[in-house]
Amino acid sequence: MTETEVEKAQAELDRLLNDPDVRMDPARVWALAGRLSSATTTKAPSPAAG
Repeated sequence: MTETEVEKAQAELDRLLNDPDVRMDPARVWALAGRLSSATTTKAPSPAAG
């Protein structure tokens, strides 16, 4: 996922979880969480400082 896609997914997930006017969609929450999880685990770790 690109950085923009990650930001959009995070914003949608935040809205689903925290906006009382948005109906909860558990399947969508899990799908977004899975995409974000795989996006962060596939990135190469940053080089250690020092």
